[in-house]
Amino acid sequence: MPDSQPQPPHHDGAAEDTASLLLCGATLVDGRTVDVRLGRGRIEAVGTAGSLTAHTARVDLNGYLLLPAPAEPHAHSDTALTADCDGPAGQEPQDVQRRTTEAALLQLGHGATALRSHVRIGDVQGLGAMEAALQSRRSLRGLTDLTTVAVPRLLTGVAGADGLAMLRDALKMGASVVGGCPDLDPDPTGYVEAVLEVAAEHGCPVDLHTDGADPARLARLAAMAGGLRSGVTVGPCGGLGRMPAQVAARTAEALAAADVSVLCLPQGDCGGLERRGSSVAPVRLLRAAGVRVAAGSGALRDVANPVGRGDPLEAAYLLAAQHGLNADEAYAAVSSVARGALGLPEVRVEAGFPAELLAVRGTRLSGVLSLAYSRIVVHRGRVVARTSAVREYCDSAVAVALDLPRQGRVKGAGGSA
Repeated sequence: MPDSQPQPPHHDGAAEDTASLLLCGATLVDGRTVDVRLGRGRIEAVGTAGSLTAHTARVDLNGYLLLPAPAEPHAHSDTALTADCDGPAGQEPQDVQRRTTEAALLQLGHGATALRSHVRIGDVQGLGAMEAALQSRRSLRGLTDLTTVAVPRLLTGVAGADGLAMLRDALKMGASVVGGCPDLDPDPTGYVEAVLEVAAEHGCPVDLHTDGADPARLARLAAMAGGLRSGVTVGPCGGLGRMPAQVAARTAEALAAADVSVLCLPQGDCGGLERRGSSVAPVRLLRAAGVRVAAGSGALRDVANPVGRGDPLEAAYLLAAQHGLNADEAYAAVSSVARGALGLPEVRVEAGFPAELLAVRGTRLSGVLSLAYSRIVVHRGRVVARTSAVREYCDSAVAVALDLPRQGRVKGAGGSA
């Protein structure tokens, strides 16, 4: 039989919270095969395969591993998909909105049902890019949850006065998070102080770009950030990996004590630091110190990484393949830990939890991180994206004798798909 996946059902916004869905025959990471009933945007019941009945739409997940959906904690949607532009990328609001929307949908197809996008404000663009990103957020409602981070360039001195005013304006417009890059300001400590002050005024989380190469500066940031109740995230912190191990360990302990999350980018650079070739944060050292370490994608085919994929499962794969995490830990970095860093509710495949789910063809998490082709994405209790892959081998004697695995076969076809 061909590898067929159901089309996403069509619901209007008013119906999405009450629509119900039965996921049949899914495999969980503990090896159980279950049915999962969804309704009102949540998981209503989980039972052994065949045990749940409902007068509702059904999705056959036989052969799929069902997981809590990943979240993308560090995107740059306003600059995404610009690597192949002839000349400077368009900065008109409609151009930015189109890129932001397309990038969010690409990442939704990978499984990310929540996305935090860093948007530059100030300079010649003013608030145009933020306005476009907020419009994209509204248009994507019901498909994926997009939140925006306002990223001013300068916040200190005479030059920073405009940036500070624009930051407050961006939050009034609807930006959800205060961001920025203290490394690029002449007064990094003053920059952090200004960000934390504005965040405290508005009750917003903070998400800062920093290479983290200066341990004293990171320690000061941790000391200042410890009292902010809305949460502080820093990243990509590749500079921590270039420090002597003892210095990095002390810095990690300071971050843990202040409950500061670290966001690493195992897939490569992002444009926030305006530099190339930064290393990945020392994930195991940070985790050993008690730091919450989430993983993001960073650049999605822009000048910082022209081949960036924006795929959370690739980020998890790299954490497992290159940074010593096991498959469960690596996937948690892009799912449960990433959701926690974003302030989102916890997701488990259990009754009562939000119906934010990803089904990937496979039976074990390690195999899914290795070859994650076919995917079905559930957001707020309904299928919102699907990716279908069919693998075929030519009909040779060797293929028949070895009974090579196939995901689909077209009767009478002698080639490969």
